[in-house]
Amino acid sequence: MKTNLYIITLIFSLASLEAVAQPWPPSAPPLPLPTTNIIHASNVEQLFSAVEKVKPNQTILLEDGTYYMPRYLEIGADNVSLRSASGDRKAVILDGSKSIHGELVGFRSCSGVTVADITIQNIKWNGFKINSDHNVQNLTIYNCVIHNIWQRGVKSVRIPKENREEIRPKNIRIQHCLFYNDHPKQFSNDETDTPKTFNGNYIGGIDAMYAKNWLISDNVFMNIQGRTREGRGCVFMWHHAEDCIIERNTIIDCDVGIALGNSSGIGPNQSSIHGTNMIVRNNFVTRTPESGILADHTKDCQIINNTIFDPDNRMNRLLRIIHDNQGLLVANNLLSGPGMSIETDQAIRLEHNLIGDFSQLFVDVQKGDLHLTKPSAKIIDQGMSLPSIKNDIDQQARDQQIDIGADQWKK
Repeated sequence: MKTNLYIITLIFSLASLEAVAQPWPPSAPPLPLPTTNIIHASNVEQLFSAVEKVKPNQTILLEDGTYYMPRYLEIGADNVSLRSASGDRKAVILDGSKSIHGELVGFRSCSGVTVADITIQNIKWNGFKINSDHNVQNLTIYNCVIHNIWQRGVKSVRIPKENREEIRPKNIRIQHCLFYNDHPKQFSNDETDTPKTFNGNYIGGIDAMYAKNWLISDNVFMNIQGRTREGRGCVFMWHHAEDCIIERNTIIDCDVGIALGNSSGIGPNQSSIHGTNMIVRNNFVTRTPESGILADHTKDCQIINNTIFDPDNRMNRLLRIIHDNQGLLVANNLLSGPGMSIETDQAIRLEHNLIGDFSQLFVDVQKGDLHLTKPSAKIIDQGMSLPSIKNDIDQQARDQQIDIGADQWKK
Protein backbone atom coordinates (compact mmCIF):
# COMPACT_ATOMS: atom_id res chain seq x y z
CA MET A 1 0.00 0.00 0.00
CA LYS A 2 2.80 2.42 0.87
CA THR A 3 4.54 1.62 -2.41
CA ASN A 4 1.35 2.31 -4.36
CA LEU A 5 0.83 5.61 -2.51
CA TYR A 6 4.43 6.60 -3.24
CA ILE A 7 3.91 5.96 -6.96
CA ILE A 8 0.63 7.93 -6.95
CA THR A 9 2.33 10.79 -5.08
CA LEU A 10 5.20 10.85 -7.55
CA ILE A 11 2.87 10.88 -10.56
CA PHE A 12 0.72 13.64 -9.02
CA SER A 13 3.78 15.74 -8.12
CA LEU A 14 5.28 15.48 -11.59
CA ALA A 15 1.92 16.30 -13.20
CA SER A 16 1.49 19.31 -10.91
CA LEU A 17 4.96 20.64 -11.63
CA GLU A 18 4.52 20.15 -15.36
CA ALA A 19 1.13 21.85 -15.39
CA VAL A 20 2.26 24.95 -13.50
CA ALA A 21 5.64 25.25 -15.27
CA GLN A 22 4.18 27.07 -18.24
CA PRO A 23 3.69 30.72 -19.15
CA TRP A 24 -0.01 30.50 -18.42
CA PRO A 25 -1.58 31.28 -15.98
CA PRO A 26 0.49 34.47 -15.73
CA SER A 27 2.49 35.25 -12.61
CA ALA A 28 1.01 37.54 -10.01
CA PRO A 29 1.87 41.23 -10.34
CA PRO A 30 4.38 41.88 -7.54
CA LEU A 31 3.32 43.89 -4.53
CA PRO A 32 5.52 46.87 -3.67
CA LEU A 33 7.97 46.10 -0.90
CA PRO A 34 7.79 48.23 2.25
CA THR A 35 10.73 50.44 3.15
CA THR A 36 9.82 51.28 6.75
CA ASN A 37 8.20 49.62 9.79
CA ILE A 38 9.81 46.26 8.96
CA ILE A 39 10.47 43.33 11.28
CA HIS A 40 12.87 40.74 9.85
CA ALA A 41 12.70 37.05 10.71
CA SER A 42 14.95 34.23 9.55
CA ASN A 43 13.95 31.33 11.82
CA VAL A 44 10.89 29.95 13.60
CA GLU A 45 11.63 31.60 16.95
CA GLN A 46 11.96 35.00 15.32
CA LEU A 47 8.75 34.45 13.33
CA PHE A 48 6.66 33.68 16.43
CA SER A 49 8.25 36.57 18.32
CA ALA A 50 7.52 38.94 15.45
CA VAL A 51 3.86 37.94 15.27
CA GLU A 52 3.50 38.38 19.03
CA LYS A 53 5.10 41.85 18.98
CA VAL A 54 3.93 43.25 15.64
CA LYS A 55 2.14 46.59 15.75
CA PRO A 56 -0.41 48.01 13.28
CA ASN A 57 1.10 49.07 9.94
CA GLN A 58 4.22 46.92 10.34
CA THR A 59 5.46 44.26 7.94
CA ILE A 60 7.13 40.98 8.89
CA LEU A 61 9.57 39.96 6.16
CA LEU A 62 10.68 36.31 6.16
CA GLU A 63 14.06 35.32 4.81
CA ASP A 64 14.21 32.36 2.44
CA GLY A 65 14.07 28.93 4.05
CA THR A 66 11.80 26.24 5.48
CA TYR A 67 10.18 27.08 8.80
CA TYR A 68 9.07 23.89 10.57
CA MET A 69 6.21 25.15 12.65
CA PRO A 70 5.98 23.68 16.17
CA ARG A 71 2.44 24.93 16.69
CA TYR A 72 -0.37 27.09 15.32
CA LEU A 73 0.52 30.70 14.45
CA GLU A 74 -2.16 33.40 14.82
CA ILE A 75 -2.18 37.04 13.68
CA GLY A 76 -4.35 39.42 15.68
CA ALA A 77 -3.16 42.96 14.88
CA ASP A 78 -4.66 45.33 12.31
CA ASN A 79 -3.01 46.38 9.05
CA VAL A 80 0.01 44.12 9.28
CA SER A 81 1.68 42.08 6.55
CA LEU A 82 3.46 38.73 6.57
CA ARG A 83 5.57 38.30 3.44
CA SER A 84 8.70 36.76 2.02
CA ALA A 85 11.58 39.21 1.75
CA SER A 86 12.54 37.89 -1.69
CA GLY A 87 9.01 37.88 -3.11
CA ASP A 88 9.52 34.25 -4.21
CA ARG A 89 6.60 32.23 -2.88
CA LYS A 90 8.47 28.95 -3.29
CA ALA A 91 11.43 30.12 -1.24
CA VAL A 92 9.66 30.70 2.10
CA ILE A 93 7.87 27.60 3.36
CA LEU A 94 5.85 27.31 6.57
CA ASP A 95 5.71 23.55 7.09
CA GLY A 96 3.27 21.98 9.56
CA SER A 97 4.54 18.42 9.48
CA LYS A 98 6.03 18.77 12.98
CA SER A 99 3.26 20.92 14.49
CA ILE A 100 1.36 19.75 17.56
CA HIS A 101 -1.78 21.37 16.14
CA GLY A 102 -3.97 20.64 13.13
CA GLU A 103 -4.13 24.22 11.85
CA LEU A 104 -1.24 26.25 10.50
CA VAL A 105 -1.80 30.05 10.20
CA GLY A 106 -4.83 31.85 11.64
CA PHE A 107 -6.42 35.30 11.91
CA ARG A 108 -8.49 36.60 14.82
CA SER A 109 -9.96 40.01 15.74
CA CYS A 110 -8.08 41.86 13.02
CA SER A 111 -8.61 43.93 9.89
CA GLY A 112 -6.40 44.82 6.95
CA VAL A 113 -3.95 41.90 7.22
CA THR A 114 -2.01 40.79 4.13
CA VAL A 115 -0.19 37.48 3.70
CA ALA A 116 1.76 37.27 0.46
CA ASP A 117 4.49 35.40 -1.41
CA ILE A 118 4.86 32.36 0.88
CA THR A 119 4.12 28.62 0.84
CA ILE A 120 2.18 26.85 3.57
CA GLN A 121 2.13 23.07 3.55
CA ASN A 122 1.63 19.76 5.33
CA ILE A 123 -1.10 20.26 7.90
CA LYS A 124 -3.96 17.85 8.58
CA TRP A 125 -6.84 20.33 8.96
CA ASN A 126 -6.80 24.00 7.91
CA GLY A 127 -3.99 25.91 6.24
CA PHE A 128 -5.25 29.49 6.59
CA LYS A 129 -7.89 29.64 9.35
CA ILE A 130 -10.13 32.72 9.30
CA ASN A 131 -11.67 32.86 12.78
CA SER A 132 -14.59 34.88 11.47
CA ASP A 133 -16.59 34.31 14.66
CA HIS A 134 -14.07 36.76 16.18
CA ASN A 135 -14.38 39.56 13.58
CA VAL A 136 -11.84 39.23 10.77
CA GLN A 137 -12.19 41.82 8.00
CA ASN A 138 -10.34 43.05 4.90
CA LEU A 139 -7.93 40.11 4.73
CA THR A 140 -5.76 39.54 1.65
CA ILE A 141 -4.08 36.23 0.81
CA TYR A 142 -1.95 36.90 -2.26
CA ASN A 143 0.40 34.82 -4.39
CA CYS A 144 0.68 32.00 -1.87
CA VAL A 145 1.12 28.25 -2.37
CA ILE A 146 -1.25 26.08 -0.32
CA HIS A 147 0.15 22.56 -0.52
CA ASN A 148 -0.94 19.27 1.07
CA ILE A 149 -3.63 20.72 3.33
CA TRP A 150 -5.94 17.84 4.19
CA GLN A 151 -9.21 19.56 5.10
CA ARG A 152 -9.34 23.16 3.81
CA GLY A 153 -6.68 25.39 2.32
CA VAL A 154 -8.65 28.43 3.54
CA LYS A 155 -11.42 28.02 6.11
CA SER A 156 -13.87 30.66 7.36
CA VAL A 157 -16.05 29.38 10.19
CA ARG A 158 -19.69 29.61 11.29
CA ILE A 159 -20.76 32.82 13.07
CA PRO A 160 -23.19 33.12 16.02
CA LYS A 161 -26.54 34.60 15.04
CA GLU A 162 -26.65 37.38 17.62
CA ASN A 163 -23.94 39.57 16.02
CA ARG A 164 -23.60 37.93 12.63
CA GLU A 165 -24.17 40.94 10.42
CA GLU A 166 -21.66 43.03 12.34
CA ILE A 167 -18.76 40.59 12.35
CA ARG A 168 -19.31 38.47 9.23
CA PRO A 169 -16.07 38.41 7.16
CA LYS A 170 -16.16 41.22 4.60
CA ASN A 171 -13.83 42.28 1.82
CA ILE A 172 -11.62 39.19 1.77
CA ARG A 173 -9.29 38.80 -1.22
CA ILE A 174 -7.77 35.45 -2.23
CA GLN A 175 -5.81 36.01 -5.42
CA HIS A 176 -3.04 34.42 -7.53
CA CYS A 177 -2.65 31.45 -5.19
CA LEU A 178 -1.80 27.85 -6.06
CA PHE A 179 -3.71 25.13 -4.19
CA TYR A 180 -2.45 21.60 -4.84
CA ASN A 181 -1.99 18.22 -3.22
CA ASP A 182 0.44 15.42 -3.99
CA HIS A 183 -2.11 12.61 -3.82
CA PRO A 184 -5.78 11.91 -3.02
CA LYS A 185 -6.54 12.20 0.69
CA GLN A 186 -5.87 9.09 2.76
CA PHE A 187 -7.11 8.10 6.20
CA SER A 188 -3.53 8.57 7.46
CA ASN A 189 -3.63 12.27 6.56
CA ASP A 190 -6.42 13.10 9.03
CA GLU A 191 -7.48 10.80 11.87
CA THR A 192 -10.84 12.58 12.19
CA ASP A 193 -11.91 11.73 8.62
CA THR A 194 -12.89 8.09 9.05
CA PRO A 195 -15.23 5.58 7.37
CA LYS A 196 -17.82 6.61 9.98
CA THR A 197 -17.53 10.34 9.27
CA PHE A 198 -16.65 11.42 5.71
CA ASN A 199 -14.82 8.32 4.47
CA GLY A 200 -11.69 10.26 3.62
CA ASN A 201 -13.51 12.86 1.52
CA TYR A 202 -13.59 15.85 3.89
CA ILE A 203 -11.30 18.00 1.81
CA GLY A 204 -11.57 21.16 -0.29
CA GLY A 205 -9.85 24.38 -1.26
CA ILE A 206 -11.70 27.44 0.10
CA ASP A 207 -14.67 26.97 2.46
CA ALA A 208 -16.45 30.15 3.59
CA MET A 209 -19.61 30.80 5.59
CA TYR A 210 -21.40 34.19 5.74
CA ALA A 211 -18.86 35.72 3.37
CA LYS A 212 -19.66 39.19 2.06
CA ASN A 213 -17.94 41.04 -0.77
CA TRP A 214 -15.19 38.45 -1.28
CA LEU A 215 -13.05 38.31 -4.41
CA ILE A 216 -11.59 34.92 -5.31
CA SER A 217 -9.66 35.37 -8.53
CA ASP A 218 -6.75 34.16 -10.65
CA ASN A 219 -6.05 31.10 -8.50
CA VAL A 220 -5.05 27.60 -9.63
CA PHE A 221 -6.46 24.49 -7.93
CA MET A 222 -4.97 21.08 -8.74
CA ASN A 223 -5.55 17.58 -7.40
CA ILE A 224 -7.84 18.53 -4.51
CA GLN A 225 -9.24 15.03 -4.22
CA GLY A 226 -10.96 12.89 -1.61
CA ARG A 227 -10.07 9.29 -1.00
CA THR A 228 -12.91 8.06 -3.24
CA ARG A 229 -13.04 11.21 -5.40
CA GLU A 230 -16.05 12.64 -3.51
CA GLY A 231 -14.39 15.67 -1.94
CA ARG A 232 -15.74 19.20 -1.52
CA GLY A 233 -15.41 22.26 -3.72
CA CYS A 234 -12.24 24.07 -4.64
CA VAL A 235 -14.35 27.14 -3.92
CA PHE A 236 -17.27 26.41 -1.57
CA MET A 237 -19.41 29.38 -0.51
CA TRP A 238 -22.43 28.80 1.72
CA HIS A 239 -24.56 30.01 4.65
CA HIS A 240 -25.70 33.38 3.35
CA ALA A 241 -22.66 34.31 1.32
CA GLU A 242 -23.42 37.60 -0.44
CA ASP A 243 -22.02 39.82 -3.17
CA CYS A 244 -18.96 37.70 -3.93
CA ILE A 245 -17.11 37.32 -7.23
CA ILE A 246 -15.33 34.11 -8.26
CA GLU A 247 -13.47 34.73 -11.50
CA ARG A 248 -10.52 33.76 -13.68
CA ASN A 249 -9.64 30.67 -11.66
CA THR A 250 -8.18 27.50 -13.19
CA ILE A 251 -9.32 24.18 -11.72
CA ILE A 252 -7.71 20.91 -12.81
CA ASP A 253 -8.41 17.34 -11.67
CA CYS A 254 -10.32 18.20 -8.50
CA ASP A 255 -13.53 16.53 -7.27
CA VAL A 256 -15.77 19.62 -7.32
CA GLY A 257 -14.94 22.91 -8.99
CA ILE A 258 -17.05 25.82 -7.66
CA ALA A 259 -20.00 25.26 -5.32
CA LEU A 260 -22.50 27.96 -4.43
CA GLY A 261 -24.22 26.25 -1.52
CA ASN A 262 -24.97 22.62 -0.82
CA SER A 263 -27.90 20.47 0.24
CA SER A 264 -27.01 20.36 3.93
CA GLY A 265 -27.39 23.17 6.42
CA ILE A 266 -30.97 23.95 5.42
CA GLY A 267 -33.57 24.05 8.16
CA PRO A 268 -35.16 26.07 10.98
CA ASN A 269 -31.84 26.77 12.67
CA GLN A 270 -29.76 26.98 9.50
CA SER A 271 -29.54 29.14 6.39
CA SER A 272 -32.38 29.04 3.88
CA ILE A 273 -30.21 30.64 1.20
CA HIS A 274 -26.55 29.83 0.69
CA GLY A 275 -25.60 32.48 -1.85
CA THR A 276 -27.08 35.85 -2.90
CA ASN A 277 -25.84 38.09 -5.72
CA MET A 278 -22.87 35.85 -6.39
CA ILE A 279 -21.07 35.98 -9.75
CA VAL A 280 -19.10 33.02 -11.13
CA ARG A 281 -17.44 34.07 -14.38
CA ASN A 282 -14.51 33.43 -16.70
CA ASN A 283 -13.24 30.26 -15.00
CA PHE A 284 -11.54 27.24 -16.62
CA VAL A 285 -12.66 23.95 -15.03
CA THR A 286 -11.15 20.64 -16.18
CA ARG A 287 -12.09 17.12 -15.04
CA THR A 288 -14.19 17.46 -11.89
CA PRO A 289 -16.12 14.18 -11.54
CA GLU A 290 -18.65 15.32 -8.92
CA SER A 291 -19.53 18.59 -10.67
CA GLY A 292 -17.78 21.49 -12.35
CA ILE A 293 -20.02 24.28 -11.03
CA LEU A 294 -22.91 23.83 -8.58
CA ALA A 295 -25.79 26.13 -7.61
CA ASP A 296 -27.80 24.90 -4.61
CA HIS A 297 -30.14 27.19 -2.61
CA THR A 298 -29.13 30.51 -4.19
CA LYS A 299 -30.80 33.81 -5.01
CA ASP A 300 -30.04 36.24 -7.85
CA CYS A 301 -26.74 34.61 -8.77
CA GLN A 302 -24.97 34.47 -12.13
CA ILE A 303 -22.92 31.63 -13.65
CA ILE A 304 -21.61 33.17 -16.84
CA ASN A 305 -18.92 32.67 -19.48
CA ASN A 306 -17.17 29.71 -17.91
CA THR A 307 -15.45 26.93 -19.85
CA ILE A 308 -15.76 23.41 -18.44
CA PHE A 309 -14.05 20.34 -19.94
CA ASP A 310 -14.88 16.84 -18.74
CA PRO A 311 -16.11 14.53 -21.50
CA ASP A 312 -16.03 11.47 -19.19
CA ASN A 313 -17.75 13.09 -16.22
CA ARG A 314 -19.07 10.21 -14.15
CA MET A 315 -22.13 12.09 -12.91
CA ASN A 316 -23.00 13.68 -16.28
CA ARG A 317 -23.11 17.12 -14.72
CA LEU A 318 -20.49 19.63 -15.72
CA LEU A 319 -22.91 22.17 -14.37
CA ARG A 320 -25.46 21.20 -11.72
CA ILE A 321 -28.52 23.19 -10.59
CA ILE A 322 -30.42 21.71 -7.65
CA HIS A 323 -33.12 22.87 -5.20
CA ASP A 324 -34.22 26.51 -5.05
CA ASN A 325 -32.27 29.00 -7.13
CA GLN A 326 -34.51 32.03 -7.46
CA GLY A 327 -33.37 34.48 -10.13
CA LEU A 328 -30.41 32.34 -11.26
CA LEU A 329 -28.85 33.23 -14.62
CA VAL A 330 -26.75 30.58 -16.40
CA ALA A 331 -25.43 32.08 -19.63
CA ASN A 332 -22.65 31.86 -22.20
CA ASN A 333 -21.03 28.77 -20.68
CA LEU A 334 -19.00 26.46 -22.92
CA LEU A 335 -19.46 22.87 -21.75
CA SER A 336 -17.28 20.25 -23.43
CA GLY A 337 -18.85 17.04 -22.19
CA PRO A 338 -22.26 15.73 -21.14
CA GLY A 339 -23.65 19.11 -20.14
CA MET A 340 -25.98 20.12 -17.32
CA SER A 341 -28.02 18.44 -14.65
CA ILE A 342 -31.10 20.55 -13.88
CA GLU A 343 -32.67 19.19 -10.68
CA THR A 344 -35.08 21.95 -9.73
CA ASP A 345 -38.61 23.07 -10.45
CA GLN A 346 -37.54 26.69 -9.95
CA ALA A 347 -37.67 28.95 -12.98
CA ILE A 348 -34.08 29.75 -13.97
CA ARG A 349 -32.67 31.51 -17.01
CA LEU A 350 -30.58 29.35 -19.34
CA GLU A 351 -29.20 31.54 -22.12
CA HIS A 352 -26.68 30.86 -24.91
CA ASN A 353 -24.95 27.90 -23.26
CA LEU A 354 -23.16 25.55 -25.65
CA ILE A 355 -22.80 21.82 -25.03
CA GLY A 356 -20.79 19.41 -27.17
CA ASP A 357 -17.31 18.03 -27.87
CA PHE A 358 -14.89 20.92 -28.23
CA SER A 359 -11.70 19.16 -27.12
CA GLN A 360 -9.94 19.84 -30.43
CA LEU A 361 -10.41 23.59 -29.95
CA PHE A 362 -8.46 23.88 -26.68
CA VAL A 363 -4.74 24.55 -26.25
CA ASP A 364 -3.97 21.73 -23.78
CA VAL A 365 -6.74 19.88 -21.94
CA GLN A 366 -4.26 17.81 -19.92
CA LYS A 367 -2.86 20.96 -18.33
CA GLY A 368 -6.26 22.63 -18.05
CA ASP A 369 -5.46 25.32 -20.61
CA LEU A 370 -8.85 25.82 -22.26
CA HIS A 371 -7.93 28.80 -24.39
CA LEU A 372 -9.22 28.50 -27.92
CA THR A 373 -6.74 27.54 -30.64
CA LYS A 374 -9.01 28.54 -33.51
CA PRO A 375 -12.36 30.20 -34.01
CA SER A 376 -15.59 28.23 -34.14
CA ALA A 377 -18.79 29.61 -35.62
CA LYS A 378 -20.70 28.05 -32.72
CA ILE A 379 -18.66 30.01 -30.18
CA ILE A 380 -17.48 33.27 -31.70
CA ASP A 381 -19.91 36.19 -31.26
CA GLN A 382 -22.65 33.82 -30.06
CA GLY A 383 -22.91 34.97 -26.44
CA MET A 384 -25.41 37.38 -24.97
CA SER A 385 -24.12 40.74 -23.77
CA LEU A 386 -24.30 41.26 -20.01
CA PRO A 387 -23.32 44.24 -17.84
CA SER A 388 -21.28 41.92 -15.60
CA ILE A 389 -19.11 40.42 -18.37
CA LYS A 390 -16.76 43.05 -19.82
CA ASN A 391 -13.50 41.03 -19.92
CA ASP A 392 -12.34 37.42 -20.33
CA ILE A 393 -10.08 35.10 -18.33
CA ASP A 394 -7.01 37.06 -19.49
CA GLN A 395 -8.65 40.38 -18.60
CA GLN A 396 -8.85 41.07 -22.30
CA ALA A 397 -11.75 43.31 -23.21
CA ARG A 398 -14.74 41.53 -24.73
CA ASP A 399 -16.05 42.57 -28.12
CA GLN A 400 -19.46 44.16 -28.30
CA GLN A 401 -20.75 40.75 -29.37
CA ILE A 402 -19.08 38.40 -26.91
CA ASP A 403 -17.93 34.82 -27.37
CA ILE A 404 -19.23 31.85 -25.43
CA GLY A 405 -16.90 30.56 -22.72
CA ALA A 406 -14.16 32.10 -20.61
CA ASP A 407 -11.78 32.92 -23.48
CA GLN A 408 -12.54 35.70 -25.95
CA TRP A 409 -10.97 34.74 -29.27
CA LYS A 410 -8.19 37.11 -30.29
CA LYS A 411 -9.04 38.16 -33.80
